[in-house]
Amino acid sequence: MANAADRIDVDPPANDADALTPIGPDAYASWRTTTLGVVTEALEQRLILNLMGGVSGRRVLDAGCGDGALACAAASQGAEVTGIDADPAMLVAARSRAAKAGLRATFSEGRIEHLPFPDASLDVVVAVTVLCFVADAAGAVREMARVLRPGGRLVIGELGRWSLWAALRRVRGWLGSPTWKSARFRTGKELRALAGQAGLSVTEIRGAVYYPPIGVLARALAPVDPWLGNLTSFGAAFIALGATASRGNREI
Repeated sequence: MANAADRIDVDPPANDADALTPIGPDAYASWRTTTLGVVTEALEQRLILNLMGGVSGRRVLDAGCGDGALACAAASQGAEVTGIDADPAMLVAARSRAAKAGLRATFSEGRIEHLPFPDASLDVVVAVTVLCFVADAAGAVREMARVLRPGGRLVIGELGRWSLWAALRRVRGWLGSPTWKSARFRTGKELRALAGQAGLSVTEIRGAVYYPPIGVLARALAPVDPWLGNLTSFGAAFIALGATASRGNREI
C-alpha cells in the first residue's frame, strides 16, 4: 500500500518566476522524501539533461532554478552554470546544495522576463516549470532566445495540460491554492508555437510522467515511462521541448 504522503494530495514544488508562492525549499525537501517525488523528479531530470546534450565546458543558465537540483546536476557534468530565481530562500538552498556537493555554480536573484545577460552570451538555457506561472510566456521565451548564442540550445520543461495531475491542480486552484490558481498548463503544440515565435528551431518534444500521482504506481510504471515519452506527449504530466537558436549557424 502506498504511503499517505505518496498519494494524490501531494503537490510537487513549482518554480514560480512571476510571484513568490508559499512553496519553499522545505517543500522540495519534503517532496523528495516520498516515493512519488523520488521517481518523478528522477524521470524529469533525466529527460531535461538528455535534451540539454553534452554540457561540459558550456555556459548554462537555469532560469528559475529553485533549490538548485538541476543546476548542480549540470555542474557535476562540467558545465559553467548560473542559476537565477525570484525567491531568495531558494537561492540560499541552491548555494548550500552546491557547496555541500563541492560544485562550482553561481546563483543570483533574477526573473526570466528580464535576464541579466548580454545578447548571444550563453550556450544552453533551461527553464523547468516556470512558464506556467509567467504572465507573458512568449516574452519570456524571446528573452531566453535573446541570450542564446547562434547554435545555442533552449530546453523547456512544463506541466502538461492533459493529465490527471493537471486536473487535480486545477481543482486545487479553484479551491484557492495560491500556487495553482493562475497556473497555465500547456500542450506540446503550444510549447512548439512559443519557441517558433521566438525564432527558435524545435528539434524534439517529449513527455514524461504518465502515471497518476500515487507513489506505488509511479514505482511500478516508471520503467515504461521513457518508452511512452518517445511515442507521444499526450497524457504526460510533464512535457519537455528542445530547440536551437540556429540563425544560419551550425548547432552545438
